[in-house]
Amino acid sequence: MSLSSEQVRAEVLAILKRLAPEVDPAQIVPDQVLRTQVDLDSMDWLNVLACIHEQLGVNIPELDYGKVVTLDSMVAYLTARLAAASPA
Repeated sequence: MSLSSEQVRAEVLAILKRLAPEVDPAQIVPDQVLRTQVDLDSMDWLNVLACIHEQLGVNIPELDYGKVVTLDSMVAYLTARLAAASPA
């Protein structure tokens, strides 16, 4: 499955909204730490990553957690992983 970065961003925001209904996606600053902006503890964050895996089919290994800190970095990471997984 190959998605544009805009589609990936929409999916990530939809997951955040589903898991944390109080989050206003319009208020998220794309280049700032996502967890602190949406006030997610470590268990909530793992739920977000699990939902991303379920929804998009991308597993984010613990070694890569530092690569998905902001919304922008998460979208870039997921878009690249989806593109790499898509048949050419």
